Amino acid sequence: VQLVESGGGLVQAGGSLRLSCAASGRTFSSYAMGWFRRAPGKEREFVAGINWSGGSTYYADSVKGRFTISRDNAKNTVWLQMSSLKPEDTAVYYCAAYWDPSGRYARRVPHEYDYWGQGTQVTVSS
Repeated sequence: VQLVESGGGLVQAGGSLRLSCAASGRTFSSYAMGWFRRAPGKEREFVAGINWSGGSTYYADSVKGRFTISRDNAKNTVWLQMSSLKPEDTAVYYCAAYWDPSGRYARRVPHEYDYWGQGTQVTVSS
Protein backbone atom coordinates (compact mmCIF):
# COMPACT_ATOMS: atom_id res chain seq x y z
CA VAL A 1 0.00 0.00 0.00
CA GLN A 2 1.21 3.50 -0.80
CA LEU A 3 0.41 6.39 1.52
CA VAL A 4 0.35 10.09 0.70
CA GLU A 5 -0.15 12.70 3.39
CA SER A 6 -1.46 16.21 2.87
CA GLY A 7 -2.85 19.10 4.86
CA GLY A 8 0.19 20.29 6.76
CA GLY A 9 1.12 23.93 7.04
CA LEU A 10 1.75 26.89 9.30
CA VAL A 11 -0.83 27.73 11.96
CA GLN A 12 -0.92 29.91 15.04
CA ALA A 13 -1.12 28.41 18.49
CA GLY A 14 -4.70 27.55 19.32
CA GLY A 15 -5.56 26.93 15.72
CA SER A 16 -6.60 23.78 13.88
CA LEU A 17 -5.44 21.68 10.97
CA ARG A 18 -6.71 18.49 9.38
CA LEU A 19 -4.21 16.07 7.94
CA SER A 20 -5.24 13.54 5.32
CA CYS A 21 -3.62 10.28 4.30
CA ALA A 22 -4.72 8.77 1.02
CA ALA A 23 -3.93 5.10 0.48
CA SER A 24 -3.65 3.19 -2.75
CA GLY A 25 -4.88 -0.34 -3.23
CA ARG A 26 -8.14 -2.21 -2.76
CA THR A 27 -7.45 -3.65 0.68
CA PHE A 28 -7.24 -0.46 2.72
CA SER A 29 -9.89 -1.78 5.09
CA SER A 30 -7.52 -4.60 6.10
CA TYR A 31 -4.94 -2.23 7.53
CA ALA A 32 -4.63 -0.64 10.90
CA MET A 33 -3.47 2.95 10.55
CA GLY A 34 -1.42 5.29 12.65
CA TRP A 35 -0.13 8.83 12.75
CA PHE A 36 3.36 9.53 14.05
CA ARG A 37 5.44 12.66 14.25
CA ARG A 38 9.08 13.63 14.45
CA ALA A 39 10.11 16.96 15.89
CA PRO A 40 13.59 18.38 15.23
CA GLY A 41 16.17 16.58 17.33
CA LYS A 42 13.67 14.05 18.62
CA GLU A 43 12.71 10.50 17.81
CA ARG A 44 9.60 9.56 15.93
CA GLU A 45 6.67 9.26 18.32
CA PHE A 46 3.20 7.79 18.22
CA VAL A 47 0.36 10.31 17.93
CA ALA A 48 -2.80 8.32 17.18
CA GLY A 49 -3.92 4.95 15.88
CA ILE A 50 -7.09 3.40 14.53
CA ASN A 51 -7.98 -0.21 13.86
CA TRP A 52 -9.19 -1.56 10.51
CA SER A 53 -12.86 -0.80 11.12
CA GLY A 54 -12.46 2.54 12.83
CA GLY A 55 -14.13 1.15 15.91
CA SER A 56 -11.09 1.55 18.14
CA THR A 57 -8.90 4.60 18.41
CA TYR A 58 -5.85 5.36 20.54
CA TYR A 59 -3.97 8.55 21.36
CA ALA A 60 -0.77 9.69 22.93
CA ASP A 61 -1.39 11.43 26.22
CA SER A 62 0.07 14.63 24.80
CA VAL A 63 -2.69 14.94 22.19
CA LYS A 64 -5.64 13.29 23.90
CA GLY A 65 -8.67 15.56 23.83
CA ARG A 66 -7.17 17.76 21.12
CA PHE A 67 -6.62 15.39 18.18
CA THR A 68 -9.06 13.00 16.54
CA ILE A 69 -8.21 10.17 14.17
CA SER A 70 -10.82 8.81 11.79
CA ARG A 71 -11.05 6.81 8.59
CA ASP A 72 -13.34 6.14 5.67
CA ASN A 73 -12.59 2.77 4.11
CA ALA A 74 -14.75 3.54 1.08
CA LYS A 75 -12.49 6.54 0.37
CA ASN A 76 -9.21 4.83 1.31
CA THR A 77 -8.46 7.76 3.59
CA VAL A 78 -7.51 8.37 7.20
CA TRP A 79 -7.56 11.80 8.80
CA LEU A 80 -6.05 13.47 11.80
CA GLN A 81 -8.05 16.44 13.02
CA MET A 82 -5.82 18.61 15.18
CA SER A 83 -7.25 21.35 17.39
CA SER A 84 -5.90 23.63 20.10
CA LEU A 85 -2.50 23.30 18.52
CA LYS A 86 0.58 24.14 20.55
CA PRO A 87 4.10 25.09 19.44
CA GLU A 88 5.29 21.72 20.77
CA ASP A 89 3.09 20.02 18.16
CA THR A 90 5.49 21.30 15.49
CA ALA A 91 6.86 18.28 13.64
CA VAL A 92 6.78 16.29 10.46
CA TYR A 93 3.68 14.10 10.63
CA TYR A 94 3.68 10.64 9.07
CA CYS A 95 0.88 8.28 8.19
CA ALA A 96 1.65 4.57 8.59
CA ALA A 97 -0.07 1.21 8.09
CA TYR A 98 0.23 -2.47 8.92
CA TRP A 99 -1.82 -5.47 7.84
CA ASP A 100 -4.39 -6.40 10.48
CA PRO A 101 -7.77 -7.30 8.97
CA SER A 102 -9.46 -8.34 12.19
CA GLY A 103 -7.54 -6.62 14.94
CA ARG A 104 -9.18 -4.68 17.69
CA TYR A 105 -6.18 -2.52 18.42
CA ALA A 106 -3.68 -0.20 16.77
CA ARG A 107 -0.02 -0.47 17.67
CA ARG A 108 2.00 2.38 19.07
CA VAL A 109 5.52 1.33 18.10
CA PRO A 110 6.90 2.69 14.81
CA HIS A 111 8.83 -0.43 13.81
CA GLU A 112 5.64 -2.50 13.89
CA TYR A 113 4.26 -0.49 10.97
CA ASP A 114 5.18 -1.71 7.50
CA TYR A 115 4.19 1.17 5.25
CA TRP A 116 4.90 4.86 5.60
CA GLY A 117 4.07 8.06 3.82
CA GLN A 118 6.58 10.76 3.01
CA GLY A 119 5.42 13.07 5.78
CA THR A 120 3.86 16.51 5.94
CA GLN A 121 5.24 19.45 7.91
CA VAL A 122 3.13 21.05 10.63
CA THR A 123 4.45 24.25 12.17
CA VAL A 124 2.68 25.94 15.07
CA SER A 125 3.77 29.49 15.83
CA SER A 126 3.46 31.02 19.28
